[in-house]
Amino acid sequence: MDRFLVAKRGEDNLKTATMEVQMVATKLIKPASPTPSHLRPLKLSPLDRQFSFMVKPCALYHYPSGGGDQDVERRKRLETSLSETLTRYYPLAGRYMKETHSIDCNDEGVEYLEAKVEGLQLSQLISRRDEMIPQLDHLSGGESSTPLASIQVTWFDCGGIVIAVRIHHMVVDGFTAASFFNAWATANREGLEEGEPVSPIFGLTSFFPEGNNLPKQKPMPPPKIFGMDKLVTRRLVLDEAKISSLKAKARDHDRREPSKVEVVTALIWRALMGVSQAKHGWLRTSLASHTVNLRPKIVPPLPPLCCGNLLTKVAARFTVEDSFDMALPDLKDLIGLLRDAAKHSIGEVPRQDLYSTAIKYRNEVHESIEKGEEDVFLFTSWCRFPFYEADFGWGKPVWISRTHPPAQLTVLLDNPGGDGIEEWVTLNPPDMLQFLQDDHILAFTSF
Repeated sequence: MDRFLVAKRGEDNLKTATMEVQMVATKLIKPASPTPSHLRPLKLSPLDRQFSFMVKPCALYHYPSGGGDQDVERRKRLETSLSETLTRYYPLAGRYMKETHSIDCNDEGVEYLEAKVEGLQLSQLISRRDEMIPQLDHLSGGESSTPLASIQVTWFDCGGIVIAVRIHHMVVDGFTAASFFNAWATANREGLEEGEPVSPIFGLTSFFPEGNNLPKQKPMPPPKIFGMDKLVTRRLVLDEAKISSLKAKARDHDRREPSKVEVVTALIWRALMGVSQAKHGWLRTSLASHTVNLRPKIVPPLPPLCCGNLLTKVAARFTVEDSFDMALPDLKDLIGLLRDAAKHSIGEVPRQDLYSTAIKYRNEVHESIEKGEEDVFLFTSWCRFPFYEADFGWGKPVWISRTHPPAQLTVLLDNPGGDGIEEWVTLNPPDMLQFLQDDHILAFTSF
C-alpha cells in the first residue's frame, strides 16, 4: 500500500491527513476477439521508430461520479468495454520486437491496475491540485516496459474515479491516444458497434518510402534529458479573461488576433528567455519548438482515423543581433515569429514527402540542442484534442491532468471549459524560481 500526505483545509485552519492509495488488483486485459493473423506483425513506421526509447506519456481523467469500487457491475463493464475496444486498437495489446522494429500483435494484453483511495475525496484532491502534481504518479498506472499500454483505475470513497492511461509513444501520438480513450468511453457508454462507425487504421509504413537512402534522424542529445528527481513541474492557469487581456496586449493591428496557443506560447517563451538571461548575463538567441500534427497537411488526405505517429517539430527562432541589447522582445514580435515559422515551414505535404519533411524539421531542432549555442525551449500542445469528450456514461471528466515528465518541457492543455489554458511547465528548480518571478507570468497567470 502506498501512502502520501495531502493537505486538507478545514474551516479555520490547515490540517494534514493521510491519503492511502491501495492497489487492489493487477491483471492483463486482452482483446475480446483474436487479432487476424495477417494483422499480427505490425512494422513500425520510420516516424514511430523515433520513439522506441521514450517513456510512456500519461494522461489522467478525473470523474466526480464513477460509482465507487463497490459497484461491481460498473467495474466489470469497464473491463469488458476495454477488451472490446482493443479488438480495434489491437497493437496496444501486443509486444515490441526490437530486432525487427515491429509490434507482435499477439493479444497478450494491456496492463490493468485497480486501486482505491481512503481518507480523501476526489473533490479535495482537485481543490489542491497544484500541491498534488508530484503525487499524481501514485494514480498513473504501471511503468513496466513490457506491456505497451498500462491503465490504472482508482476509486475514491466518494464515488469519484481517476482513470490513468500510459501508452508507449512508439505506438501512439496525442491524436491516437485521444481516439483510443474516447472509443473506450463510447464503448462503455453505448457499445462498440454503436459508438465508432470508423475503425482505426494502423500500419503507417505503407505511406512511407522504403530504402537505405532515407534521411537519418539526429537523436535528441542525452544531456537534455533529466531524471525526474532533478526537475519540478508547475501548473499555471490562464482563464478566458486573462487570455483576452493577454491577446489585447500582444495584438498587432496589421495581423489577425492571435490564437490562445500562440499568445500563451509567446508568454512562456519570453519568460524562459528572461531565465536564460539571468543565468548567462546576456540575452541569447533562442528557439521555441512546437510539436505539429501532420494529418491536416497531408495530400492526398489519409483515412480519417489513421493511427500512429504523424508529427514533427517546428521551431521559431528569435535572433539576438546586438549583444548589448538586454531588452526582452515584445509578445507581438514573438507571435509574429511563431506564425512565420508555421507558415513558411510546413504547408501541404505530399504523402511521398511525409517522412523527409518530418525528419528535416526534427533534425533542425535536435542540431540546435546538440550545438548548445542557443537556447531551445520545447513545447507541445494537447489543446483541441477531444480529451474532455470522454464520457463513460457517468458524465465528462472534470479535469485532465498529466504526470511529471523526465525532461524540460512545456505542455499546453485546454481547461475544463475549453476557453482557457493550463500550462504544465517543467524546469530544474533554480530556473523555476526565476521563471515564476517574471512580470508577465505574475500578471497573467495563476498558480
